[in-house]
Amino acid sequence: MQLKNYVLGRWQAGAAELTRLRDATTGEVIAETSTAGIDYRAVLEHARRVGGPALRKLTFHERAAQIKALAKYLTERKDSYYALSSCTGATKVDSWIDIDGGISTLFVYGSKGVREMPNGHVYIDGATEMLSKSGAFVGQHIYTSLEGAAVHINAFNFPVWGMLEKLAPTLLAGVPAIVKPATATSFLTERVFQDMVASGLLPEGSIQLLCGSVGDLFEHLNCQDVVSFTGSAGTAEKLRTHRTVVANSVRFVAETDSLNSSLLGPDAVAGTPEFDLFVKEVMREMTVKAGQKCTAIRKAIVPKAVSGDVISALQMALGRIVVGDPRLEQVRMGPLVSLAQRREVRERLAALTQEAELVAGDPEHFEVAGGDLDKGAFVPPLLLHCRDASSARAVHAVEAFGPVCTVLAYDSLDQAVELARRGEGSLAGSVFTADDEVAARLVLGLAPLHGRVLVSNRHCGKDSTGHGSPLPHLVHGGPGRAGGGEEMGGIRGVLHYMQRTAIQGTPDVIRAVTGRWVKGGRQLTPQRHPFRIPFHDLRIGDTVESAERAISLEDIERFAELSGDRFYAHMDEAAAQRNPFFGGRVAHGYFLVSAAAGLFVDPPYGPVLANYGLDNLRFLTPVKPGDAIKVRITCKDKSLRKDKGYGEVRWDTEITNQRGEVVATYDVLTMISEYEVPDQPG
Repeated sequence: MQLKNYVLGRWQAGAAELTRLRDATTGEVIAETSTAGIDYRAVLEHARRVGGPALRKLTFHERAAQIKALAKYLTERKDSYYALSSCTGATKVDSWIDIDGGISTLFVYGSKGVREMPNGHVYIDGATEMLSKSGAFVGQHIYTSLEGAAVHINAFNFPVWGMLEKLAPTLLAGVPAIVKPATATSFLTERVFQDMVASGLLPEGSIQLLCGSVGDLFEHLNCQDVVSFTGSAGTAEKLRTHRTVVANSVRFVAETDSLNSSLLGPDAVAGTPEFDLFVKEVMREMTVKAGQKCTAIRKAIVPKAVSGDVISALQMALGRIVVGDPRLEQVRMGPLVSLAQRREVRERLAALTQEAELVAGDPEHFEVAGGDLDKGAFVPPLLLHCRDASSARAVHAVEAFGPVCTVLAYDSLDQAVELARRGEGSLAGSVFTADDEVAARLVLGLAPLHGRVLVSNRHCGKDSTGHGSPLPHLVHGGPGRAGGGEEMGGIRGVLHYMQRTAIQGTPDVIRAVTGRWVKGGRQLTPQRHPFRIPFHDLRIGDTVESAERAISLEDIERFAELSGDRFYAHMDEAAAQRNPFFGGRVAHGYFLVSAAAGLFVDPPYGPVLANYGLDNLRFLTPVKPGDAIKVRITCKDKSLRKDKGYGEVRWDTEITNQRGEVVATYDVLTMISEYEVPDQPG
């Protein structure tokens, strides 16, 4: 089978220089691939001129709907990916992490795009900045889609998840992507990509695939393009310093290999749940994907007093691992991805054993189930023990990208942190302790040099996704050796593919740009109460001002009786006079909010379906008995929930007193029918 590249709207085979791809277990050639003959400049231009404009025509919600539909489409076909995944050396569990994990990431971004982004084309960043006393000159940060292409260079260990976790935020941002999987496992990526193209769900030009070299692609990058790279630190450095990347300030997101640590707290002695969780996690991180994970635990840092217990427990756990053909039910760990990768792991192991003792596993003598040691890239789980952790060098600098982990002992929490930090930048760290204060000390010590830190104990251990599982909700990346980049992290990942711009002008200019009303902007007077206007007819800026309502002492006391809130500031005149903020009895803030609703709500059945909350509530001026309040509400922004029959409307709300002083400000959140609603049914 010769793999094909999907470029310029069609499938194209490489012209020459075919690279053979082999089954990791049998060594059998299963595919050949090449990108020779591809016009890389044209590939980039196709993304920019065809894919980009088509994506940017869609709103965030429309892109999110496409991503969710794609996730459903791939879910229906995922079983066909599993058989091919085993050729990469992946067990069924490994394949589940890669395939189902990647599809789940699409689902998460499909949901987040609707819940957390507007049904528009501009993403608002933060609050409006008041730049003048009068309020006539204001500022607002916004994000808009970059007009280039994203080049995704992925690693061999996760041929499906690695592609989809990058694609989801990129497509949601409205940026087309050129996917370059690692050649060794590109046959699985290409298979999934075939279905993505066949689905017809994504606009032409929004995704392209290169199963081989990137040729001179980097020569044609510009400042609107983004490179997102996963792989070795050496390759990342080479690409990051490419003359075109440097000259054009091309955005470069890198996630590279790192030495990740798991720390066992001093309280977690043998027999405690935390000790057992730690041993299970180290064993799992060593054997899942045969240890070929950029987040895998490479250093198990434990109290010196229990180091012997930890080693014994790990020896027992690893001794139960069956290594062999991942297609066999009893096999818990498959081979490495290739014989070349096996050679590299053995070379790195030789460096580690110069200062650490091998206490579990023998790379030369071990049994495999249903496999051939000469043809398959098999390595057993290999556990080392470094007796002099502080003076060691290799264990803090050399990563054997396979089922290899080193146990190091510490005398104090400070030393434990120092041993973990000597990796000079890690993607993930973990802490196993039942002592929350110990957890806090370790987390704060690890945080500056780690992208993510998991704390596990008996209360969350069963629910935890584990040390090595990046989640779409949280950032994946790390400082220093780990590459200095971030991926995913919810909407944070989307913003990597967008440009942040500071806009300055009048409130009405900001409204025109963002679609959101800003205080000081033009207020519109609707012909009827805004709550009687359906979603599509409601205008940004539509405003209603209420009549006044006097607040009496009787009101305050009745609310206290009804709510049970008898705080002294509302009920005890003498005590309230001692309060430096009030100087006497005042109305409950929540009573004022309720009274305000009574002033602006239009009671009969109509387009308003529900009030689902308040945002940003602030009480600014106390209201005393005898004061009067009134309310102004303005349609601040709208977001249509397509195919739901309603939209979400945010109302800027301000309560003032008889002197014009602002009593309270907040946003009222409502769901409003998309269409006109008759007063009577039928």
